Amino acid sequence: MALMVSGSQKNTGSQTCRWWIFLKDLLEKAKNKVVDVAGKANKLGRDEPRRIIHCLKVGLAITLVSLLYYVQPLYKIFGESGVWAVLTVVLVSEFTVGGTLGRGLNRTFATLLGGALGVGVERLAAIFGDIGQPIVLGLFVMIINAVVTFVRFFPEMKARYDYGLIILMLTFSMVSISGYRDEEALTIAYERMLTIIVGCVIAVLVCIFICPVWVGEDLQRLIAANLEKLGCFLEAFGSAYGRVAGDAQSKIDESFLQGYKSVLTSKNSEETMANLARWEPGHGRFLFRHPWKQYLKVGTLARECSYKIEILSRHLAPEIQAPQEIRGKIEESCREMTRESGKALKKLAEAIRTMTQPTVIDFHIENSKAAAKNLVALWEDITTTQDDTTLLQIIPVAAVTSTVMDIVICSEKISEAVKELASLAHFKSIDPILTQEGP
Repeated sequence: MALMVSGSQKNTGSQTCRWWIFLKDLLEKAKNKVVDVAGKANKLGRDEPRRIIHCLKVGLAITLVSLLYYVQPLYKIFGESGVWAVLTVVLVSEFTVGGTLGRGLNRTFATLLGGALGVGVERLAAIFGDIGQPIVLGLFVMIINAVVTFVRFFPEMKARYDYGLIILMLTFSMVSISGYRDEEALTIAYERMLTIIVGCVIAVLVCIFICPVWVGEDLQRLIAANLEKLGCFLEAFGSAYGRVAGDAQSKIDESFLQGYKSVLTSKNSEETMANLARWEPGHGRFLFRHPWKQYLKVGTLARECSYKIEILSRHLAPEIQAPQEIRGKIEESCREMTRESGKALKKLAEAIRTMTQPTVIDFHIENSKAAAKNLVALWEDITTTQDDTTLLQIIPVAAVTSTVMDIVICSEKISEAVKELASLAHFKSIDPILTQEGP
């Protein structure tokens, strides 16, 4: 009997120990998870402090519209419909001014138009009597919603007004359908539309007047940064192409070859920013009807150049390089072309960033074109003095020559696009003597 009791106690102690270990591990995992989340939140805030400010702005806007409930005189005016103002603030508050203003205006005008259409259709259907009214309502609901849904397929409408079209269908359907059974539905719809407008106004005012985030400025910085990355690559490519493959080559790859890759995938970001920037009011140097589409043109040309650079970067791999004695003949011309093109792109980036007229761009473009002519002469000399066996070995040289020349052409196109942007956006002029560079 004593032995049985002793065994039972051991089993109980063993189970208790296992539970304690399990609980300890669970607490440790929970602690690690909390620390991990806190670390990510800290990094998120440090990387973009404006996100924290945006969160506070949204909280402030919701608090302001909640006064429609808290303050008795306001509650008497808006009643239970005040909750729609809170819902509106939550739905239209975006990180940028353009995003908030776009959604706010879309929601406001779509609500007004949808409500007006709903009331008009309901009044028109009432003329046909009790039997014809539901038939007419059903026809109008089907036709109008079908037409608006079709309009959403247009790319221009999808990009700028998709949210408004959805609200238009929702508001029209709610007003027209609910008004058939409930006589007070139209009064309720009016109150809700009023509170929606109030919510939109509060959200937009908070977004604009408290630490505004202008998406147009972000687009400008993105385009400038992309050109800067391309310029840095081209300036470093000349020296990298002339080096003997080895450990030094790997270090170069890590230091500058990856910078341009983000340009390849920037199309969606640029288009989204440009669409939102068109909603923003004039501010600072960004006047009303600022040429945002021209930024997209510069970005498109920058991506075209980055595709050429992607091809060019593959020729830094040791296994596809031409023999050193052949490659050495074109190194200087390639270095000159890429260096001058890189300087031109970096100057263009600076011009966009500072919104000043580009001044010494033509100097670098002409230098790169002169080097290109010299490279063509060298290439003709190589092809005429080598035998068939050697010609097979200089195919990588031909590829590099062709790609570098394409990059020079792309740089010239980017220069013309930036000059056009400077003219349309009225970039300020600076004294060219102060920025003149020697050869």
